[in-house]
Amino acid sequence: MTLKATPLNNAHRAAGARMVDFGGWDMPVNYGSQIEEHHAVRTDVGMFDVAHMCVVDIKGDNARAFLRGLLANNVDKLQVSGKALYSCMLNPQGFVIDDLIVYFINENWFRLVVNAGTAEKDVAWMQAQNDATNSGLTITQRRDGADAMALIAVQGPNARAKVWQVIPESQAATAEMKPFNVAFAQSAQFGEAMIARTGYTGEDGFEIGVAATQAEALWNALVAAGVKPAGLGARDTLRLEAGMNLYGQDMDETVNPLDAGLAWTIDLVSERDFIGKAALQTMGQNSQFVGLILCEKGGVLRAHQKVIVAGSDAAGEITSGTFSPTMQQAIALARVPNGVAVGDTVHVEIRDKKLAASVVKLPFVRNGKILAV
Repeated sequence: MTLKATPLNNAHRAAGARMVDFGGWDMPVNYGSQIEEHHAVRTDVGMFDVAHMCVVDIKGDNARAFLRGLLANNVDKLQVSGKALYSCMLNPQGFVIDDLIVYFINENWFRLVVNAGTAEKDVAWMQAQNDATNSGLTITQRRDGADAMALIAVQGPNARAKVWQVIPESQAATAEMKPFNVAFAQSAQFGEAMIARTGYTGEDGFEIGVAATQAEALWNALVAAGVKPAGLGARDTLRLEAGMNLYGQDMDETVNPLDAGLAWTIDLVSERDFIGKAALQTMGQNSQFVGLILCEKGGVLRAHQKVIVAGSDAAGEITSGTFSPTMQQAIALARVPNGVAVGDTVHVEIRDKKLAASVVKLPFVRNGKILAV
């Protein structure tokens, strides 16, 4: 099978990146040292190729009403142009088709960014709902074709300063911009740039969208300005420290989002109906989503390991685990039975051992600071 390639593939190979098959995409896992890349984002600045993710533009008179019914979070929270919202998109059974970010550009144009591996499924689902509701919207994916966009995530305490250095035209529009907002800047060098103050690392920064034809030039300019390229390895340890879900691991079309710590992304309070709402209300929350820190040496926390809770017949399960470069400890995200409290000790089955782990509130690390102890 031929792997798909982002517009930055040549740049990765020229930099000596170790490339891997990531859901059918040829992507860099690291450029030499995953640990160095991780620390660069936590302490300085790093960047990721996220052009495998898919920008989807939804345009038309009924865009808001359509998204009101499509998404579990409430787009009526988006009343100011440029505001962004994180949401799940659910199936009628109440399970997660995908998690995404929606940006409010204007009443006739909302922009979504969806995950790489689910993009085709997502767009087909949106189009089916568009047809079923006679919404008359134009739904356009921007990953392929003449209008293709590429996304680069620049993250870390010095990320914004570096982006302003490389795209000086963006500073006026973004200097006062709060997190989870987007602005557009016209760059003399790279054309129109979408600059969102969002990310997947627990650090400040921008996710930048430019025409796919401009992506390599922008990447190389950021490298020249001192921004360190980082691969999928560091991206995973950073997002896990930040307590952020990964679709396909922490939730998918078999997982109730309330059990995956995503209740904050679901509006069950307003009278608004949305796909999956009735099923969610029937299911309720049956598990808690928590952080674990391994208390004993002798193991690394990994997905699918069993979590044993004293006094409970029900077992939990680790959904994502790693060794934290920032904390120098084994950490994990886990679904555990209701009633488990922060500060409790549970046991994780690692091969033939049962090792103690402490239950902590997420996130583990945010803005360079260790929060979970």
